[in-house]
Amino acid sequence: MTEILISEVGPRDGLQSIKAIMPLDAKKRWIAAEAAAGVREIEVGSFVPPSLLPQMADTADLVAFARTIEGLNVVALVPNAKGAARAAEAGVHAMSIPFSMSETHSIKNVRKDHPAMLAEIAEAAAIARAAGIHFAVGLSTAFGCTMEGAVSEDAVVRLAEKAAEAGAQEFSLSDTTGYADPAQVRRLVRKVRAAVGAERMTTLHLHNTRGLGLANVVAGLDEGITTFDASLGGLGGCPFAPGASGNLVTEDLVLMLNSMGLKTGIDLYRLLEVRAILAEALPDEPLYGFTPDAGPMKDYAQRIAS
Repeated sequence: MTEILISEVGPRDGLQSIKAIMPLDAKKRWIAAEAAAGVREIEVGSFVPPSLLPQMADTADLVAFARTIEGLNVVALVPNAKGAARAAEAGVHAMSIPFSMSETHSIKNVRKDHPAMLAEIAEAAAIARAAGIHFAVGLSTAFGCTMEGAVSEDAVVRLAEKAAEAGAQEFSLSDTTGYADPAQVRRLVRKVRAAVGAERMTTLHLHNTRGLGLANVVAGLDEGITTFDASLGGLGGCPFAPGASGNLVTEDLVLMLNSMGLKTGIDLYRLLEVRAILAEALPDEPLYGFTPDAGPMKDYAQRIAS
């Protein structure tokens, strides 16, 4: 049975996209409950200045807490080398830095063009390497940009190669804007894998902004991708698509993969119960997902047992 890693990014990507600030205790209960449901990797926050993202001000506390959970891989996002140093000091197991394939987006988002970001990646990689921490680069806006429109696949490959030279151990292709389609996913995974190696091109960060999220997952599976990011309740994501979730819904992804006979190690029924923590702590935030609304299929237990 093929084993698939679902990396829960809600405590970071989900919470940083909303105005409400989730209390630290509720975040801890969320992380502990997901781990108890079988989630093996959680991105608990990001090391950005609290003045920019007050939602992430308690990330170091969450890292310390999450590290006490046996078997949980504790990940954090870092925007630059300064963030990498803070993450290393906090004791993360792994860190990821976003590298926008759209230079316009990069300048608007982190105020750095591509050469400046590659320098940050090299410095952050050195910090991670010295601390024995796994270091990944997220190739954001890889499938398209709301500012530039189409992003050249050849440019993505070239920038991935440069990031590999700068010290990236692993790559994620990120559909930041929800532009990806299954054919594009297949093409870009193949191209980046050919450039940096299959052992480095392992992860997809997909959004469901236009309803193509799970279809894109299947395309990634067909190409041998083994790690997918998702957010409980589809929390966060794109605010420019009313009525549509941005991030992949963890519950829907688990249902699909388990039903397909792929091993996630996640108990769907226990995972569905975790939503109550979010609903209580964030009463004004909508939670998405077909599976929570409809429930698992009547023969779900038979499907995952076969």
